[in-house]
Amino acid sequence: MLTLLLIVSAFFAGVLNAVAGGGSFLTFPALILAGVPPLNANATSTVAVSPGALASAFGYRRELGRIREVHLPSFLGISLVGGLLGALLLLWTPQRTFEVIVPWLLLFATLLFAIGPTASAWVRRNFTIGHGTVLAVQFLIAIYGGYFGGGIGILILATLGVFGLTDLHAMNGLKSLVSGCLNAVAVAAFVAGGAVYWTEALIMLVAAMAGGYAGASVARHIPPPVLRKLVILVGAAMTVYFFLTKT
Repeated sequence: MLTLLLIVSAFFAGVLNAVAGGGSFLTFPALILAGVPPLNANATSTVAVSPGALASAFGYRRELGRIREVHLPSFLGISLVGGLLGALLLLWTPQRTFEVIVPWLLLFATLLFAIGPTASAWVRRNFTIGHGTVLAVQFLIAIYGGYFGGGIGILILATLGVFGLTDLHAMNGLKSLVSGCLNAVAVAAFVAGGAVYWTEALIMLVAAMAGGYAGASVARHIPPPVLRKLVILVGAAMTVYFFLTKT
């Protein structure tokens, strides 16, 4: 039964990450329910969803080819450095300390996911930023992504929107590519630090890849607001659960 839970949660996490983001709201609690300690669950979840993000980016390869506003090598490079720093910060965090801050991380991620589109639209109306500022903001986002990652998709989309991208499919493709790359370098750190539960990670990895690739097609047919509401509900439920049990 627990194996089925891991497979189903990882598959739909891959779909969600391709369509609206928020897949970690499914994989992280599923690993907790499977008995994985919170810090290790966070690392294992990153291992599981990272290939799915890259598979989703491959599904968006045509849209990615249309992007001209962003210098991809710079954007990816700064994301890799930030993701590695965030992952190292997680490995240096004591297990008990991480257990205490998990509810707050989930609360932040859920609120971010809920208000992200509205906040992004407001910022676009009131601010104009250059490429250097985009890279600086993305660096901070990548550090957060390497450390926890909940809601990172909406942060990346907001940054791209402020910078002037308007093609949602291209933005989703770039979001998936960047998320996958910064998670990949975080995975390397987690593996080196011995933080990954490999049995659970491998089970979820295959399912998340299938969901990520399928999600690129699903995104063209299902309204993102529908899935966003589901992610917000799951995130809110997990936030309440962890505040009741971990603090």
